[in-house]
Amino acid sequence: MSEEFDVIVVGAGNAAMCAAMSAHENGAKVCILERANEDEAGGNSRYTAGALRFAHNGLQDIMTLVDLTDDEKENNDFGTYTTDQFFDDMFRVTQYRTDPDLCETLVTKSLETTKWMHSKGIRFMPMYGRQAFKVDGKMKFWGGLALEFWGGGPGIWEMESKIVGDLGIPIKFEHRAVGLLYDEEKVYGVKVKHKGKVFDMKAKSIVLAAGGFESNSDWRTRYLGPGWDLVKVRGTRHNMGEGIKMALDIGAMPYGNWSGCHAVGWDLNAPEFGDLAVGDNFQKHSYPLGIMVNATGKRFVDEGADFRNYTYAKYGKVILEEPGQFAWQIFDQKVTSLLRDEYRIKQMTKVTGNTIEELAPKLEGVDADQFVKTVKDYNAAVMDDVRFNPAVLDGRGTKGLDVPKTNWANKLDEPPYEAYAITCGVTFTFGGLRIDNDGRVLDTDLQTIPGLYAAGELVGGLFYFNYAGGTGLMNGSVFGKIAGASAAKD
Repeated sequence: MSEEFDVIVVGAGNAAMCAAMSAHENGAKVCILERANEDEAGGNSRYTAGALRFAHNGLQDIMTLVDLTDDEKENNDFGTYTTDQFFDDMFRVTQYRTDPDLCETLVTKSLETTKWMHSKGIRFMPMYGRQAFKVDGKMKFWGGLALEFWGGGPGIWEMESKIVGDLGIPIKFEHRAVGLLYDEEKVYGVKVKHKGKVFDMKAKSIVLAAGGFESNSDWRTRYLGPGWDLVKVRGTRHNMGEGIKMALDIGAMPYGNWSGCHAVGWDLNAPEFGDLAVGDNFQKHSYPLGIMVNATGKRFVDEGADFRNYTYAKYGKVILEEPGQFAWQIFDQKVTSLLRDEYRIKQMTKVTGNTIEELAPKLEGVDADQFVKTVKDYNAAVMDDVRFNPAVLDGRGTKGLDVPKTNWANKLDEPPYEAYAITCGVTFTFGGLRIDNDGRVLDTDLQTIPGLYAAGELVGGLFYFNYAGGTGLMNGSVFGKIAGASAAKD
């Protein structure tokens, strides 16, 4: 069996779809290969909340992307998120390790890429439920995020699969790319496995956009380290690192933070892999509004060190390193109305108590006596004289604690109390292939490999140690668009 295309895109998540749309726009005959069946297709993108981080100068830019009512224009404060702020966030969270060229492309192309997606028929909406708090009568968006894809992760798949279908681009489900066709000078296709049969599919260019290796417990343990075989996988079970491997097998350059990943607090009893019916709601990301304790009954991180967007992707690793690989989050009634929607689903590990002493023994695996002491000491340390404001870094912290809380510190003193058990959930891995600013894959001599391009989570070099929320989808969109255009033109 043999079919020939100008561009074959391996993967069917957001990066892959942007690459396919862009290649088609530039005149190529395109085909998408998806390892999963149609029910599970769409990669990690389908499991996300859909937040998109892009530079903008406020309401005028937002209005080019979403239709706002007069009431929404009046009662929303979208603020601004300049390219300088985007750069500062990328440098800060990666400890200045992000590849400067790739980072510049990501930041400076973010708004125009978002507008390009909108022109293709992709819809966005203000991210009210997770990135806005009402302050002084207005919804104020915080942490650099204002918009999400319409319908979140499932909406991304629904919109993008329809758009590529309308363009006549075939998506071949259950077609797993198992290797690249390579004549030692140029990539000219892929070897594909479908229903037990292996065959070649030829193309002038290949775009790899098949995700990282987070679903592969062997690779996780090998590269991330001991204990990483124990984590839950937030998204698809299909991201086994095969897109990376087939490129490395022909001499591609490995690049980036191979021992790092995006990992978050995830419900303790969530399934092994993501559940599309629940989506990303197993996450528990309102911890800045409460406290977290480990098995010893003690706090172990500064829950208010920064906006959630800049800490959540590294705290999963911290939780994994705690005794028993779990933690409990505790809140009182002052903040429960502010908790994100994911705290209201049925599938979660939750206990309540009318007093801290009643709650303590319900926290399975936790030293109850020490927990009671932790809460008492924490309450005594809260700076009540500073105004609480969840939409800014309010400086309402604690004094005198070994583990401080820098912002959003409230006493736990309004029952009933709620507690949620979490473990580590891995989202995607940071190590991958090295590309140039045109999406071309580089070999170990830093020369381009003709015919081979890459985008999305299997590209290394952008993220180190940590991650700013909403950057992954933007990364896939920007470099997917670039890689697709380059593949078509070359």
